Amino acid sequence: MQKQKPIYLDHLMLVDRYKGYASPKSKITQMVKTGALIKVRRGLYLDSEESNYSIKTLANLICYPSYISFEYALSFYQMIPERVEIVTSASFQKNKNKFFRTPVGTFHYFYLDPSIYSYGIDRLEENGHSFIIATKEKALLDTLSKIKGVRSVKAMQSLLIDDLRINESIFPELDWKKISLLSTKYHQRNGRMLVEWWKRRKKE
Repeated sequence: MQKQKPIYLDHLMLVDRYKGYASPKSKITQMVKTGALIKVRRGLYLDSEESNYSIKTLANLICYPSYISFEYALSFYQMIPERVEIVTSASFQKNKNKFFRTPVGTFHYFYLDPSIYSYGIDRLEENGHSFIIATKEKALLDTLSKIKGVRSVKAMQSLLIDDLRINESIFPELDWKKISLLSTKYHQRNGRMLVEWWKRRKKE
């Protein structure tokens, strides 16, 4: 059985591939110029002959460690009606947000406290490519964590339904025990307001 060529290539893999050339580095530069290789970011390339790559897998590789979350994850789970073009992810490197505009897409990484990072994430597969993504519950809490100014249950209702436009049929499907547990780890008001909003909504 023929070994499948790797699609996602780092610099060391390419140096090994072109080790028969006098200057592997120059060969890599030439391959990028001719379009045979796609330079996604420094040290990360795609083989242009292999079109079956995953934008979600790339999101995990461009900034490591990271997982897909926020608006892109909400769209993936069909929790919001909009199609989100920018791939949004969570990362905890260097305490700052990062933005990458690449030949294959745009990627935005939001800083998340390391104490929260490892909770509520899944490894899924799409078309043979695995990627790490927040669960529905974590994606919602992550999204709320970067929004300020929610000081009441009424304001939370407006944020969820009017601003974020969350599909209301999704709420009963969520694991509210997990949300309640996870919300305490963010050390902010929004998670608690979300849980309180759901408690009141169930009583209506």
